[in-house]
Amino acid sequence: MKINKEWHLMNKMPKNPTFEMRVQWHLEHQKNCNCRPIPQKLLEEMKEKGIKV
Repeated sequence: MKINKEWHLMNKMPKNPTFEMRVQWHLEHQKNCNCRPIPQKLLEEMKEKGIKV
């Protein structure tokens, strides 16, 4: 897996993020970096709320 170091330095996950903040961060992360997938627990929550990946 390749990491986009520049993207990570410019886009830190906020402290105590809301569900919406986590979703937004991970969707942007997926577009800009290939270092890891969206966590399974978050994917399940997104599916329950009808958010497509």
